Amino acid sequence: MADRLEDEIEIIYWGDDEDNNTVNADSINRKYKNRKEKITLQQEIIGWLKLVIIAVVVAISVNNLIIINAEVPSGSMENTIHEGSRMIGFRLSYVFSKPKRGDIIIFKYPEDESQNFVKRVIGTPGDTVEVKMGIVYINGKTLKEDYVYFEGNVISSKGDFPATKVPNGCYFVMGDNRNNSLDSRFWEKTHFVKEDEILGKAIFSYYPSFKFFK
Repeated sequence: MADRLEDEIEIIYWGDDEDNNTVNADSINRKYKNRKEKITLQQEIIGWLKLVIIAVVVAISVNNLIIINAEVPSGSMENTIHEGSRMIGFRLSYVFSKPKRGDIIIFKYPEDESQNFVKRVIGTPGDTVEVKMGIVYINGKTLKEDYVYFEGNVISSKGDFPATKVPNGCYFVMGDNRNNSLDSRFWEKTHFVKEDEILGKAIFSYYPSFKFFK
């Protein structure tokens, strides 16, 4: 385009005085170059803004629809998940399947849904759960739990729970640190987590150390 301008508007006369009415092609080219640079800068800024907006939208969508970024504020899941750990949960884990016994889940605390809790699934719908002196019985049989931690190495009847059947659509959950966990055994309004209160399955922690959960 610059070449065309130079060819077509090299000298323009507005009157009889050639010296005062000549438009130099170099001036035209400078104006065109400045205008082109201005347009290019505007396009670059708009391009970066679009990328930032897209990145924000994707991040929000992923966090609300696919993953959960959570922090464990207590030691209720010791020694599987340490206090202060940052972890990632997968919201889509139970879209096509149901939670299984042994899964670590993130859910809305039934007695205050503004809080999110992290516990392990112990009883599934239809199971009869009982806890006696630290031992969990499912349908009358001892549940093998290699993840259990008794803080202070003390086992007492404090966490005992009478044989109770888990209702349909509900789950009985406990913390791995059986002496320091506010879980299904101790809730007052209900002893179960409803299926629609489950936010997702805990997959791994990334801070202060990386660890996949069994």
